[in-house]
Amino acid sequence: MRDCYKILGVSHSATAAEIKRAYRLKAKLLHPDLSQDDGEKFRELVEAYETLSDLKTRQLFDESYSYSKFYGKKRDSVSFDYRTWLLEREDDESRAKLIFFDLMHRNEDEAVKEFKRMNSERTGFKLSRWFTREDFMDYGFILAEELVLRQEYYDAVILLEQIIKMEYSYSYFRLFFPEVLSLARHILRNNIEGQVNDELALDAWERALDLKLGNSDDAFFLQKMADVYERMGDFRTADVCREESMRLKGMPNKFTS
Repeated sequence: MRDCYKILGVSHSATAAEIKRAYRLKAKLLHPDLSQDDGEKFRELVEAYETLSDLKTRQLFDESYSYSKFYGKKRDSVSFDYRTWLLEREDDESRAKLIFFDLMHRNEDEAVKEFKRMNSERTGFKLSRWFTREDFMDYGFILAEELVLRQEYYDAVILLEQIIKMEYSYSYFRLFFPEVLSLARHILRNNIEGQVNDELALDAWERALDLKLGNSDDAFFLQKMADVYERMGDFRTADVCREESMRLKGMPNKFTS
């Protein structure tokens, strides 16, 4: 694999400032408007800079590069590809890293596909187990957005539930957190009914009741649950949900909806 550090002409321990400085100097020399090059070296330079200027993608590159060097010594002339190496493994850790690797390397469709496969085939599979809290919350929210774009609303809810509960236990997103809540609220109010079967819809709204979205939202979810239970013939549970919904509607809201 290509060494992004070598392309920029900096060491693997270079600071962010050193990486930015090296990029600016080389960009002036390699820009197609100022050189005779066909632009390929300039494109490599831009890709290398984009990889190393972002902390998350730099960490992924460092990890994959270290694997590359290790296996390069073991396999001599056999080229190493980190993604292929992950694909060859079926353990939860490798599949989790493959999902986020694809997500951050413009292969979002495969990331979503693998995430859904693992959720359906592996009981107890959790991305959060294999990453730091911060990395999981960052990547997880990006993945949730990609799931929404592909109308995979239930899976997005499951992921957002984990992220929101993490934020409540340890503030990380802070000022950005209202955007996370807004996305979750929008999905639960607008994209669950009619998009997933009744059983999954009930599960999504039950999970929502633990997310502290507010009395008006909880009342809305309970009303929707009552409608589903009624369709299923469980009139007693439907009445309980409807009564609780009415009770919450009459209470002052502690949270901003």
